Amino acid sequence: MARLGRSFAFLWSSTGLSNLADGILKIGAPLLAVTMTRSPTLVSLVGAAATLPWLVLALHAGAIADRADRRRVMVRANLVRAALLACVTALAALGLLNLWLLLAAVLLAGVCEVFADLSAQSVLPMTVPGGELTRANGRVSTAQMIGNDFVGAPVAGLLVVALPAAVFGAPAVLYGAAGLLLLGMRGTYRLPDPPARRPMRADIAEALRYLWGHRILRSLAITAGLLNLANAGYFAVFVLWAVGDGSRIGLEPGEYGLMTTAFAVGAVFGSLLADRAAAVFGELRTLVGNWLTTSVLLLVPVVVPSPWTLYPTAVLWGVVGAAGNVLVISARQRLIPAGLLGRVNSAYRLIGMGGMPLGAALGGVVAELAGLTAALVGATGVCLVAVGLVWRALSDQFSGPLTSEPTLSDISRSR
Repeated sequence: MARLGRSFAFLWSSTGLSNLADGILKIGAPLLAVTMTRSPTLVSLVGAAATLPWLVLALHAGAIADRADRRRVMVRANLVRAALLACVTALAALGLLNLWLLLAAVLLAGVCEVFADLSAQSVLPMTVPGGELTRANGRVSTAQMIGNDFVGAPVAGLLVVALPAAVFGAPAVLYGAAGLLLLGMRGTYRLPDPPARRPMRADIAEALRYLWGHRILRSLAITAGLLNLANAGYFAVFVLWAVGDGSRIGLEPGEYGLMTTAFAVGAVFGSLLADRAAAVFGELRTLVGNWLTTSVLLLVPVVVPSPWTLYPTAVLWGVVGAAGNVLVISARQRLIPAGLLGRVNSAYRLIGMGGMPLGAALGGVVAELAGLTAALVGATGVCLVAVGLVWRALSDQFSGPLTSEPTLSDISRSR
């Protein structure tokens, strides 16, 4: 951590706290929803509400990240969602919590997440040397997984049973602390030569043109969009497959939280090993191999619905999923010019995450009409198609032994 600097230490610590809050809310909200309804469609609305803001606000949040001080955007986003969730905590403590209040809380927290996350990914290259990006992203990803899944998930499972209002109260405190920690970062995090003051739609259009004209980024964005759409549909209803007396796996809420803890254990290793794996096998092959493995593993809890297979599968999900995320984020930060980073990142995330609310809602509808098995297997099929498409689109750029394969950055020069 020493070589990465003091400002990175504050950013890393803030990331850990905010992702602990994310983990409690991400697991706690659908578990609370299951106590209110067993309708797949209604439960899937929780996942849709969490990701809908990406579809609506991503482009504007990216444009703001390129115009404003990125650290200040993150501070304000964290403090606003802390205040919002504190209000929801008070309402829940008064016995006023219902499904619609739950959905509103998740939606508003998601709005703040768009601004915080886009600014965080854009501020990292301003915080560490360029040669340390993959290493720094590995550390950030580790903090995210530990907070989000390793600690946040089991805590959420316990809170749902013992103190439901704390599913919102604990994240409120953590988001507030995360925002205050960012004040320890020294200096300014505004672009030295920010975009000219012109209509925001012109900034957004410039980013969209750059992304669509860049073969590597375009292919990765489309693939990420399909994968996230399918995974959103899968996990929006997976809680019904896994939790409760009528489920196929039969987990208790606390045991479901342990599944995401198992995921986090694997993700920590995946985040730290991503750089080494890419050096041995090549960046593209490592990335596509990770995506393919993750997709195939989605079938395991469907074919063998048992806790004894679910937990080891979750560990493997974490290893390959986190390694892929580190490689994709690092590649974007290298490929996109600094002056466009916030906007192009937002356009990428719009394509990558914009389909998630649709996927979550679609998963609920398919499960309602055709059953949970059809929804889970169908989502897996979409993932496999997406991986095949990205390999076909990019594999013709590579030749020679695996150890001499160029990086994604090298490929971009011949686009």
